[in-house]
Amino acid sequence: MNTVVLPWPPKELSPNARLHHMALHRVKKAYRTACWLQARKAGMSAATLLGAEEAEVHLVFYPPDKRNRDADNMLASMKAGLDGLADALKVDDSIFRVTFDVSDDIGGMVKVSVVPLTKGAA
Repeated sequence: MNTVVLPWPPKELSPNARLHHMALHRVKKAYRTACWLQARKAGMSAATLLGAEEAEVHLVFYPPDKRNRDADNMLASMKAGLDGLADALKVDDSIFRVTFDVSDDIGGMVKVSVVPLTKGAA
């Protein structure tokens, strides 16, 4: 299993945020690049998946504070981050089987575990 700690997604990536499309594009691009860089620093590359056709990607959200958050919005906010992870692994993110948990601990980060799967497993 390979793990990486990604930064908490910017609030502008929430589906509830209302940004001009160009401002949103800049935030998405910056977050995608930051997540790609963190994954590469953690040693993730095409070799990480060992040629697997699918991968289990498990996210553990550590919110930056104790405010209540909508779990599906947290997952949606990670779209650009998962794209950055896919870029680092040199795969299409359609091979990801994403699961997630929300921690009670404060941290302002997302811990990501990647496990290669054999086709049809999960």
